Amino acid sequence: MGLYRDHILPRLVDRACSSEGLRRWRAEVTSGLVGRVVEIGFGSGLNVEHYPPEVEMVMAVEPAKLARRLAAKRAGAGTVPVRHIGLDGQAIPLPGSSCDAALSTFTLCTVTDPDKVLAELRRVLRGEGRFHFLEHGIAPEASVAKWQRRFEPWQRRLADGCHLTRDPLALVGQAGFTVERYEQGYAAGPKPWSYFTMGVAVNRA
Repeated sequence: MGLYRDHILPRLVDRACSSEGLRRWRAEVTSGLVGRVVEIGFGSGLNVEHYPPEVEMVMAVEPAKLARRLAAKRAGAGTVPVRHIGLDGQAIPLPGSSCDAALSTFTLCTVTDPDKVLAELRRVLRGEGRFHFLEHGIAPEASVAKWQRRFEPWQRRLADGCHLTRDPLALVGQAGFTVERYEQGYAAGPKPWSYFTMGVAVNRA
């Protein structure tokens, strides 16, 4: 799995996640970001072109070396400084209350321990800081969810641990965030992979 995971999968993810249809979702989820932003699952930098001018700096967390190389050109062409700060969203190397906002796109589906990642985001966010998230997950229709459960073991093996049946809205709420607004629906593509949740949550005690 080393060759596939390190050299092939990041390119496949970059291709799959750079479609024109996903650009609309990325533009919406990044709207309203301000100040110092920590972005987990930075990937190949597909959000860079959508950062609003109010963002001062992005601290990127991304474990895949090839994804970071793919991101370099996009980050260099962007108007917002990007600094890679770490590899693991479960242990973000930033002081507490040091970020104004956080961003996650298609990351909570893959991390080993989403509860720990979300706890870390709460730690590094200042009080009332916003967490912007865009994730795919369990569909509301029983017929689609049934296929998601069937496909999930293969999905996890082929996509480096990616789950189809996590509920991002529930995960964010259970972590202690207050969800301010959200949108859910199907994006273009096969339904088991395309039920999206996009939202903004507040870091409140």
